[in-house]
Amino acid sequence: MLESADYLCDSTKMHADPFSDILKFTHAESLVTGGFKAGGRWAVRFPAPEKIKFFAVVKGACWVSMDGVAEPIRFETGDVGLLTARRSFVLGSDPEVPPLDAMSVFAGGNATLGDGNDFAHIGGHVLLDPTSGRLLADVLPPWIHVPASSPQASTFRWLLDHLMAERAAELPGAQLVSAQLAQLLFIQILRAHLQTASAMPSSWLRALGDPRLAPALRLMHGEPARSWHLDQLAKACAMSRTSFAVHFRTVAGVAPLTYLTAWRMRLAERALREEITPVAVLARTLGYTSESAFSTAFKRVNGSSPKAFRQARHLSEGNG
Repeated sequence: MLESADYLCDSTKMHADPFSDILKFTHAESLVTGGFKAGGRWAVRFPAPEKIKFFAVVKGACWVSMDGVAEPIRFETGDVGLLTARRSFVLGSDPEVPPLDAMSVFAGGNATLGDGNDFAHIGGHVLLDPTSGRLLADVLPPWIHVPASSPQASTFRWLLDHLMAERAAELPGAQLVSAQLAQLLFIQILRAHLQTASAMPSSWLRALGDPRLAPALRLMHGEPARSWHLDQLAKACAMSRTSFAVHFRTVAGVAPLTYLTAWRMRLAERALREEITPVAVLARTLGYTSESAFSTAFKRVNGSSPKAFRQARHLSEGNG
């Protein structure tokens, strides 16, 4: 029997936050790693980053020339960029200025180019879990540019101002405060990206930016072990079963119950890596009626049984 509409609307599970779930699952952690000031004519080439890189212009403006991008991009004060691809890039006052190598410029930490009066930059990295982090890294575009003119501008300005103040004041706890502010900056960049969800390829990330699907996603993340039916999820979204199924697949790239299974498997992977919960108990907590049913579903997604997955992870960690 279907749950009543009142239950679907009033359940505390409707307050689940899928976006936060996934950020916690991937262990996303942002760190400010440096910055520089510049004046006059200048340019610096940065090597292709091994991690997701973010940077922001806090004073003045510059051009960003990136490998794989035909035209240089103008960055004004307050603009923020997120680079997820391994591409080298150049920041400069003019695209025609021959760039200096960043590794030599910043060998001693922060640097000043020229008189340092025209431009100021701050940058950092986003660390993700090497395994679970692929869930996020694989759906991000190579490059995100959030201009200061965006609807999120006031929030970005506040975060950047406070980041600069913390780095300048060197007060007790500045390192932790800077890390927290950088984490907020990363989340705001992703939120700004979600505002363009209709232009994104089908993925779970695009689904999170679709307000029509939000009720169903909150239900599935709030109670992943529950045997959700398509009718229930469609009703929560005030859509017909057919319309909901078609829209979900168009936006997320998979059917609703396929998404639910995939999320269960992600939760299973984390538990198998980080906990000692018996497989039979884990199966029940994820909504499977038996260990064998869970093992079959897990192997179909991951290519190995839960026990083999856990053993392999422990062996790799022991050899690391």
